[in-house]
Amino acid sequence: MIDCLVSSDWWRKIMAHFVKINDEFEIRCWKDEKSEIQQALLYGESLLEDGNEVSIKGNVTHKLRNELLCSPEPTDKDLYNKMTKYFTINITNDLCELCSAHYGTELYIDNISGEDTEFFKKIMLPYWNSFSISIGDPNVRL
Repeated sequence: MIDCLVSSDWWRKIMAHFVKINDEFEIRCWKDEKSEIQQALLYGESLLEDGNEVSIKGNVTHKLRNELLCSPEPTDKDLYNKMTKYFTINITNDLCELCSAHYGTELYIDNISGEDTEFFKKIMLPYWNSFSISIGDPNVRL
């Protein structure tokens, strides 16, 4: 069960921990999300249109990181309890490979260290009953 009343606080804490300046990023938006595409283009270049999506790639700047961490929570929550206005955010760095999908309602973190796993558990502990959470082996649920 997904709790639609959960705020984006947890998402912002995870992003603050794992997203660093100069990390490689990809933001994917639906083609009809014109304002989101224009905003993402402030931080990178549109390199690909794939079906109904637009991909913007670049390196994380102070402004992009600030936007991810400080922007008001999206108010259009008819289909999703959006944590972010961007459909997909992919981050690659020396800590992990992070994918925030479906407006932040799905989060995948690969190649994560034990210390970072413990950080993730600590942040997500209050939300165990609000999300389906799996760490490590996808067949083992916490």
